[in-house]
Amino acid sequence: MAEKIKYMWWKNNIVYQIYPRSFQDSAETEFPNDGVGDIPGIISRLDKIKELGAGIIWLSPVYKSPDADNGYDISDYYSINPKFRTMADMEMLFCEANKRGIKIIMDLVINHTSDEHFWFQESRNPENPYRDFYIWQPGKTDKRGRRKPPNNWTGFFMGDTWEYDEKSGEYYLHLFDKKQPDLNYKNPKVIEEVKNILRFWLDKGASGFRCDVINIIYKTSLEDGRKSLSVQGLEHYKSQEGNHAVLRELRRDVLDKYDCFTVGETVFVDLEDARLLCGESRKELDMLFFFDHLEVDRVIARFIPKRFYACKLLEKMTKWQQGLDWNAVYLENHDQTRIVSHFGAAEKDRASDGKPGILWQRSAKMLALFQLTLRGTLFIYQGQEIGMTNFDFNSIDELDDVESHGLNKLMKKFLIPAFLRWKWIKASSRDNARTPMQWDDGDNAGFSKGKPWLGVNRNYKYINRALQKKILIPF
Repeated sequence: MAEKIKYMWWKNNIVYQIYPRSFQDSAETEFPNDGVGDIPGIISRLDKIKELGAGIIWLSPVYKSPDADNGYDISDYYSINPKFRTMADMEMLFCEANKRGIKIIMDLVINHTSDEHFWFQESRNPENPYRDFYIWQPGKTDKRGRRKPPNNWTGFFMGDTWEYDEKSGEYYLHLFDKKQPDLNYKNPKVIEEVKNILRFWLDKGASGFRCDVINIIYKTSLEDGRKSLSVQGLEHYKSQEGNHAVLRELRRDVLDKYDCFTVGETVFVDLEDARLLCGESRKELDMLFFFDHLEVDRVIARFIPKRFYACKLLEKMTKWQQGLDWNAVYLENHDQTRIVSHFGAAEKDRASDGKPGILWQRSAKMLALFQLTLRGTLFIYQGQEIGMTNFDFNSIDELDDVESHGLNKLMKKFLIPAFLRWKWIKASSRDNARTPMQWDDGDNAGFSKGKPWLGVNRNYKYINRALQKKILIPF
């Protein structure tokens, strides 16, 4: 009976994802109205989440971080970023959520740390015991005697994957930003440290983890990668057998001892990969996120658009619905554009002041109904429930997203005209989903009385939670 309860509760609840810095800035803190959402702000809105029918909150990273990638560069897994307030606030969030029958899952970022993490700073000394916590290599020399990176891999942020460290005299690997050095999972001590992190948060009150880029944590080889238009070198680290072994060990030694679940964000995963990662008998992940359905109208990941065909979307969704016993069903998250702007008519159907039209309403409702008909655990991203749209950015200077700026630099190298670069980036930037939550038609959409860290969409007067609670929006 215990096993049945453990595996079933997350199948019978809706997950609501919160991106903390954009959810609610609380005035009841030491630094009120700083324009950044915080944990007390989340606590103040728990009843609103309960009203939606959500039984689980997925909390994007709140750990201590220098914020090179908005919290996905962690400098201390056991501390709270002061922007989000304190560990006492976090403990209160667990307590208040529990009173309302809401469980919380944490974002687990263990492919890399921040370069400001204690482990990495120690590892810069070749003689230090922490040296082998990361992937260091001496590099190569070309025919002219110039220093070259150890291999030809390309990264997920459209830049280099190796950074030379003068203090070390070697390169370190970073598949993402240079301030996000990759951990070395061939070192058993790294795995033991991750187990300690899991236990710490599960003991605090977490009910599971959303695992960031979890199928690329183990690098089997550092050989050159095959030439590719997308990420080069994938064949040496995507869904490797060593990766599966690490997940099974974490599950066996820690996760199975708690009533919790895991959902993995997986990179370039196909159905065969997915069955190996989340097949129940394999005891690795419980669910995973795939991206096929959101890339049916994109050429390279989500960056370059192509014509949309509804039949292609149906084909992808049918494949996954039939191919897995249980799906993580989502249309939006903090890394994707707003679905009503992506597949709906929101961008073509609005007035000059941002007021949306009837096609926006119909698109939002249709997409919500579509998602609710699918089999699996439902994941709703903050603002999706009110049909929030992509932001009306005017220039790349308004973007905070490190990925968008990396893409712009890469396209410049390929001499892509500025107008086309901006057209593609504006439509694909992760910041479209990171603008402040639109609570009401007051200042800054009720998010903060201070200047928000990222711009508020001007359509907040027409698209906000308070308005939609007052009126029934007709078809």
